[in-house]
Amino acid sequence: MSSAQPASFDPQALFARRFDLHGNALGMDYHAHGDDWCELALGYDAKLIGDEARGILASGPILALMDMACSGAVWLKRGAFLPHATLDLRIDYLRPASPHRTVIGRGECYRVTRSIAFVRGHAHDGDPDDPLAHVAGTFMLLDRK
Repeated sequence: MSSAQPASFDPQALFARRFDLHGNALGMDYHAHGDDWCELALGYDAKLIGDEARGILASGPILALMDMACSGAVWLKRGAFLPHATLDLRIDYLRPASPHRTVIGRGECYRVTRSIAFVRGHAHDGDPDDPLAHVAGTFMLLDRK
């Protein structure tokens, strides 16, 4: 067992590396962060359209955006890039994303216990007061014994 402290987490640096992850394949980018929250952006891309007739993004990429934003919030709240797994992530879609608009996903980690991190968040396409989805979930911390 190592006594070395893990390096602090910087979400901007993580996304600047552009390594081959699911979020990179979808076109997610860093947007902003605080001590316990993380915002990511999902640019409009024709390959992500779920309703071709209306040009609306599929729900899957928005869920992936929110999962990653909430993960970032957990790492920020814990102050380190430590392993965890999505245990539960409920998403309530309030409306479709507007065609040709970037979707911003904001995740917040509001509580961490010995083994679970609790998150909530929302996604919008330009106006945070008009969200297109809300999320609530839990992450299992995998570094605890």
